[in-house]
Amino acid sequence: MTKKRSARNTRRSSTRAEARLSMRVESAPDDGERTQIVTESQNISASGVYCTSLHYLAPTSKVTLTIVLPRMPGGRAAKELIKCEGIVVRCEPPVKRGDKRYELACMFSDLDDRRRMLLEDFVTWRNLQALRAAAGRGNGERRPTRTRTTKRRTSPAARGTTASRRTVH
Repeated sequence: MTKKRSARNTRRSSTRAEARLSMRVESAPDDGERTQIVTESQNISASGVYCTSLHYLAPTSKVTLTIVLPRMPGGRAAKELIKCEGIVVRCEPPVKRGDKRYELACMFSDLDDRRRMLLEDFVTWRNLQALRAAAGRGNGERRPTRTRTTKRRTSPAARGTTASRRTVH
């Protein structure tokens, strides 16, 4: 069975990963007052980021993006701030009734090679995590359950010098 691909998916040049990353989007509206949006990404790639926003930003408007990349095992020692310029690709009204957040997609317009590699490494790492988690669920593996030990209630006559214990799962 072949997968249907949308026009949007065929245009993408970079792999995306589902990731909830803290980020800030800054834009200068027409009246000259700077808008600063603090939000969380929904997914990210080396070419752009998708998030939600309480503010409408017109497509093709220029923005400054600051994204917090978490520390990766075996990688850098600390969180990394990715700061770059971007362009709003789309800003769609909320899908759910009562939701006030716009769906905002931005492409990166000035990433240097170092920051692009950091994002590519992060996306690869995050997608590997997701694959491992899915493979574990597919094999019937369950997360280990915690056991706790509790005292068994016994009558005073049945209590001897040792306390009975049972394990509850």
